[in-house]
Amino acid sequence: MSAERIYLSAPDVGEVEQHYVLAAMRSGWIAPLGPDVDRFEAELAARVGVDHGVALSSGTAALHLALIALGAGPGTVVVTSTLTFVATANAIVYTGAEPFFVDSDPATGNMHPGLLREALRGLTAAGEHVAAVLPVDLLGKAADYGEIGRVAADFDVPVLADAAESLGATYRGRAVGSLARASVVSFNGNKIMTTSGGGMVLTDDGALAARARFLSTQARLPVTHYEHSEVGYNYRMSNLLAALGRGQLTRFDGMLGRRRHIRETYRRLFAGLPGVQIFGGTDDADDNCWLTAVLVDADVAGWSAEELGDALRTLNIETRPLWKPMHLQPVYAGARSLLTGTAQRLFETGITLPSGSALRGAELERVASGVHDFVNVYS
Repeated sequence: MSAERIYLSAPDVGEVEQHYVLAAMRSGWIAPLGPDVDRFEAELAARVGVDHGVALSSGTAALHLALIALGAGPGTVVVTSTLTFVATANAIVYTGAEPFFVDSDPATGNMHPGLLREALRGLTAAGEHVAAVLPVDLLGKAADYGEIGRVAADFDVPVLADAAESLGATYRGRAVGSLARASVVSFNGNKIMTTSGGGMVLTDDGALAARARFLSTQARLPVTHYEHSEVGYNYRMSNLLAALGRGQLTRFDGMLGRRRHIRETYRRLFAGLPGVQIFGGTDDADDNCWLTAVLVDADVAGWSAEELGDALRTLNIETRPLWKPMHLQPVYAGARSLLTGTAQRLFETGITLPSGSALRGAELERVASGVHDFVNVYS
């Protein structure tokens, strides 16, 4: 019988989460909304240091509503990272706005501030309305919000942080979730913490939070009958899923520590191998280590990231390339962009490895053994 599959980032849940969910069920709050939603919003907002949280059905829903609240819509442009998951771009299109893709900083894969300035200069000179700048925190490393914020402020454009991958990370001592006009986090099953599915808008802007909350419940007006003056969405998080999230929050620091341990294990495993480096560089003390990836220069290493992935898959170990850039996706082939080739190079040379906090010692040893055996063939 083949070995049990090892996943990139499986959900890490147990008795604590069972207690919270069972308590919510016993309370009678089974239908959407309820006290656990209110408490989850308040607890996560307090953790990252903002005034408001709006718990929603997915990170994509959170991006969609935050963009609407910032004025994205037909006739506007949103400048975003090309190296991201498709949900970032899709949420822009949902509003009717046009995505404009910017290439990556070579060291981190995150939005390049210099290219952002060039993009905003060109768009504003052409008289186009840029509704928002939408950087993405790749694999749990915060983007350069200091420089991105300065660039965006020079053009009077708000910043919305796609922090779907980076909850628990920091930037210059400040928590992700508090680094922009608004931030969006994801609680998908593979994220640093999960509510099965879900996401949240985090912000100090009370009006933005209120707008997102209003739109998320079908834009129902506060009268006794069902009254609607505009189109809304069914985007609210359920009380049961919020209870799961509250349980996860009580264990959050331990889960972060486990991912940090896994990162350091990989760093030791690949140390000294020619042509191989941990993606994101050595400065990862502020990262949440959501996923650990390596970049492979095949000409130097003698093997490629794809070959390593193929070898691990034969051992029933999941791997994945870095995100395929949006400008290379067929659905966005016609979108405007400002490119240097960096994102494409990272996609072609990078591979992500199992990194979840549910990854136990024997499983991590299995991955390490598989990597070691593969590399030895070329040494």
